[in-house]
Amino acid sequence: MTDLAHAGAPATARVSDAYRWTQLVVGVAAMVMIANYQYGWTFFVPDIAKTFGWDRASIQWAFTLFVLFETWLVPVEGWFVDKYGPRIVVLVGGVLCAIGWMINAYATSLNGYYLGMIIAGIGAGGVYGTCVGNALKWFPDKRGLAAGITAAGFGAGSALTVAPIQAMIRDSGFQTTFLYFGLGQGIIIVILAFFLFAPKEGQVPAVAQNTNLVQSRRNYNPTEVIRQPIFWLMYFMFVIVGAGGLMVTANLKPIAGDWKVDNIPVTLIGMTMTAVTFAATIDRVLNGLTRPFFGWISDMIGRENTMFIAFGMEGIGIWALYMLGHDPIWFVILSGFVFFAWGEIYSLFPSTCTDTFGTKFATTNAGLLYTAKGTAALLVPIANYMQQSSGSWDQVFMIAAGANILASLLAIAVLKPWRKVVVEKSMLS
Repeated sequence: MTDLAHAGAPATARVSDAYRWTQLVVGVAAMVMIANYQYGWTFFVPDIAKTFGWDRASIQWAFTLFVLFETWLVPVEGWFVDKYGPRIVVLVGGVLCAIGWMINAYATSLNGYYLGMIIAGIGAGGVYGTCVGNALKWFPDKRGLAAGITAAGFGAGSALTVAPIQAMIRDSGFQTTFLYFGLGQGIIIVILAFFLFAPKEGQVPAVAQNTNLVQSRRNYNPTEVIRQPIFWLMYFMFVIVGAGGLMVTANLKPIAGDWKVDNIPVTLIGMTMTAVTFAATIDRVLNGLTRPFFGWISDMIGRENTMFIAFGMEGIGIWALYMLGHDPIWFVILSGFVFFAWGEIYSLFPSTCTDTFGTKFATTNAGLLYTAKGTAALLVPIANYMQQSSGSWDQVFMIAAGANILASLLAIAVLKPWRKVVVEKSMLS
């Protein structure tokens, strides 16, 4: 039985919506399990620095390497998915995720952490790319929503473990935390892999068509996609928007510490936590909710119109966090706003890519665009060096805010009319 086999459904028969949603739920569950490999990292950094005496920028290269290998190998992993189905890639990904954090648990050198995060990144990237690509294939009629819900598992998946991870680090040490969470999450991913399938031709609805949603019926192969200038415009936009969010993700606790708000109790919506714990929790929830929300919005008003709104909000949010974030309450509220306006890139860009270049090679093509996240991650250590040299986060925040405003304008003024022309030409070829 292969991953392309389908629970008794003939190749030409439409499967039920319940079956499609079941596949989506399995993908979301796998995404939840890889979330901590990225979003939980910030809680380990202070203890690693304290234990070994390394500077923050050197430690954060482990985070950068994680994101690089999580993203830049996704096209290769996507090729395996498009050819052999999702199960094997997710299964191997779960094993590598567990091994990566097990290495972190016993590492005593920077190179050890670099290796651990590289291996975890390869595994997480295989799971991420597979689940998003599978969602795009199962839901051509609700592409933005499906990609958004799947990506939400990654964005919000670590919300419930913010407090447990911090508590385990405090009570048992960060090495034990790496070990137990790495093993637990990896094992669950392996189990979920056996329930993932890819759709056969005829089992899903046709692509959606409306006045705001421009979708190609032609399937571009990956070598064609990388020769399209419009792909590189999307890539550039992804990089400049992604960099700001990754900078905050990797440095949330250090920023809070530098601004001396990290351990100040904050009470909001009937709950009291320290500012950094509250911010990390609400950030992950909103970072998850934004993905299906803006994906759903983009299905109705168009991808580029949604990008214009969301990226503009992100630019304003980063500027406001810079201006008001030294107050603990505003730090919590505005960091949440920043994450809400940022997380939608992981639903908007994959769905825009598939709208433009077709479904057949959706996992590989969306994976090619997803490598922009890895490129953006290269800017995270640069942000740390800028902060260390100047003694403040001022320049970092201003550059990030400006980059988001630029991406907002590019979406509505350049990408929207250009993509319409590209799709119309593809219909004629």
